[in-house]
Amino acid sequence: MSTSASLRSGATAQQAFRDVMAAVATPVTVVTALDGGRPHGTTVSAFASLSLTPPMVLVSLDERSRLLAIVRRSGRFGVNVLGAHQADLASVFARSAPDKFDGIDWAPSGELPRLPGAAAWIAAEVADCVDAGDHTVLLAHVTAAEPGEGSLRPLTYHRRSFGTHTPLTQ
Repeated sequence: MSTSASLRSGATAQQAFRDVMAAVATPVTVVTALDGGRPHGTTVSAFASLSLTPPMVLVSLDERSRLLAIVRRSGRFGVNVLGAHQADLASVFARSAPDKFDGIDWAPSGELPRLPGAAAWIAAEVADCVDAGDHTVLLAHVTAAEPGEGSLRPLTYHRRSFGTHTPLTQ
């Protein structure tokens, strides 16, 4: 039996895949949307630049996510790229709770919930939704993009813990 075939099923294969993916450093974002004026959001590490012309990003959301249902209805979402100082926010939005925004500062930006102090902000309109296993990949056109303060280090997730990027010295 080939290695790739063995990864198609079984708890051992699933754990092996999780362990491999834990070795990949990813950016940490909070993806947000409004539903009836009420903010919703979730922590997402499956986020990437997709295209420069036109500007596009991709985000992957769990198929059971309440946020995914909201984004499907509205066709829009915001991406708050978190800074290293925002690990607490990543933890808040990673949990399952009916109102993750309780006690969290936010402001509307183009009718999307924006978290202050993020390393970057992106507003996007969904171009396509692709079913992918237990997730849905949202391919989206960027309608607004703003970097945060230049001195902010990004929040990353690697080996099941939060960290940040440190440039190599030349």
